[in-house]
Amino acid sequence: MRSFVLCLWCSVCFLGCADGVFHGPNAVAEAKSPQADQSAVQKSRAKESKVTNNMQPKYNKLTEFEKYVLLKKGTERPFVGKYTDTDDAGTYICRRCNAPLYRSDHKFHSNCGWPAFDDELPGSVTRLPDADGFRTEIVCSNCGGHLGHVFLGERLTAKNTRHCVNSVSMQFIPRGDPLPPTITKNSKSNDSDRRRANDKK
Repeated sequence: MRSFVLCLWCSVCFLGCADGVFHGPNAVAEAKSPQADQSAVQKSRAKESKVTNNMQPKYNKLTEFEKYVLLKKGTERPFVGKYTDTDDAGTYICRRCNAPLYRSDHKFHSNCGWPAFDDELPGSVTRLPDADGFRTEIVCSNCGGHLGHVFLGERLTAKNTRHCVNSVSMQFIPRGDPLPPTITKNSKSNDSDRRRANDKK
């Protein structure tokens, strides 16, 4: 009888210590605790959120009005924009991400109340159907910031094109001044690569 009880006790011990540690009778219940599962899910979500935030480019800080125009597709009032009548030589870049958009020799006086350009730098501007159903919106190809609208067929220049752009959507860099680096989705990795390259010099 003692031998039978001893064998039964050894079997229980063996099952409880299969991984070399005796977990006790509440081990399974503890492993499947809803609180433990919820905590694991929260940690996983926090980690995913952190990774996602780290992947987001840090664009230039905007004023509330710049956000209204660039992000919410607003429009500044005519004839008040900073660059409406600018004739200086240089490059116009996106206010949000520094991507070059227009050269000064693209600019002309249209008397429409906003800066006007009859061409853009290759690949810099994307055309989209406007929400109003008949105009064509133009946005920065790099960050998607709203620039204004493009109009064709007005015969104001030989190129027969007018990019009507909000001044607050741009920043003017005079000719001879260095252009700031464009802020892209992989800007952080590019910065890291540049630092490593400088360290090797």
